[in-house]
Amino acid sequence: MNKRHFLTTAGAATAGWLATAAHSPALAANPKTQPTLLTVTGALAKSNRGPFDPALDQMMDKHGVTFSKAFVFDAPGLQRLPAHTIRPTLEYDGKVHTLSGPLLTDVLSAAGAQTSPRTQLGLRAVDGYNVTLSLSEVTSSRMLVATHIDGQPMPLGGLGPQWAVWDADRLPHLKDKSLKDRFGQCPWGLYMIDVSKG
Repeated sequence: MNKRHFLTTAGAATAGWLATAAHSPALAANPKTQPTLLTVTGALAKSNRGPFDPALDQMMDKHGVTFSKAFVFDAPGLQRLPAHTIRPTLEYDGKVHTLSGPLLTDVLSAAGAQTSPRTQLGLRAVDGYNVTLSLSEVTSSRMLVATHIDGQPMPLGGLGPQWAVWDADRLPHLKDKSLKDRFGQCPWGLYMIDVSKG
């Protein structure tokens, strides 16, 4: 897996985005007491925020993202979904850690994603790293949107606030690979999921 490097400007943009996300006019119809942590876009049957705002959605703008509607989650919104737990060995320290959070498929369902067997999912992280996975890959691997590690919320600047991750130790096509090759399709710092019907 190619290592990702945070840029100073990406970190600054992230901080500004988190500070303004809850006050964007695009979110006025859905006021929150906590900032948005995850935005789902694309093929959705419902939405709870308006279109991309080039003035206030600065990190998204720098990542070339645009959308006409979205469904957003804050921390309580994600915590209301059923939590699942996995215990993979992580490449960063070679140790087993407990990760918990909702299944990515449950996040999609809560967001009203319109899916089919050909659905593709674009997963984007705060540093601009992004991967595309099929819905079948996400479903068969039981990929999590992990929000906690070892019982603690994952911080921005670490692996959080969300990490799209699977239990690589228990997946037949990954368990025998070296640790550094198991998580290349698992973006930490996840902040956006784009749903494409394919």
